[in-house]
Amino acid sequence: MLTAKHKEKRVEWAQKHLNDNWKKTLFTDETSFQLFRNTITQWYKNKRPIRPIPKNRQKIHIWGGFFYGGKTSIYCFTGIMDADFYIEILRNQLPEVKEMLGHNWRFQQDNDPKHTSRKAKNFINENIPILIDWPSNSLDINPIENLWKLLKRNVKKRRPQNSEDLERLMIEKWERILDFVLKKLIESMPARCNEIIRLQGERINY
Repeated sequence: MLTAKHKEKRVEWAQKHLNDNWKKTLFTDETSFQLFRNTITQWYKNKRPIRPIPKNRQKIHIWGGFFYGGKTSIYCFTGIMDADFYIEILRNQLPEVKEMLGHNWRFQQDNDPKHTSRKAKNFINENIPILIDWPSNSLDINPIENLWKLLKRNVKKRRPQNSEDLERLMIEKWERILDFVLKKLIESMPARCNEIIRLQGERINY
């Protein structure tokens, strides 16, 4: 739920960044994909059929990023991410990012505690040109959430049967996301800011 303070901060943020040039902002996030998760709603006239549910649902987490001109490779993992692990992911991915974006770019992350920990802040200050401020509780602003939805939809169509299959498909489908999709998402940022201002900080439909 968005509190009054959240809404106020979202409007302030949108006003501040309304006229930004977003083309060299790297949007990043983590997401998870769980095997055998059924998200389809079905109606039954009679008794609902009994279906076996796997006891141990396998889950893969991924970290990734994108900007106007391309995207990073995704980093797949199964353990719990803490600040040290997050720093290690950034350390591994930064050479690729710098090759794509050079030295003049901005880094976006949400306010997850592992992202804002003292260790992570120190690493980012020493290795990343600019860290853009980000309002709390604002998944709807981040265009990478749209990429995650697209990726998951494309992977589900292939029906992965095990964790190895799932990871392979996640990487394959991520790499096949077309550049025009990335550009459209980045170009939506001014409209997102305007919509936040218009709705006085309420959730936006993106």
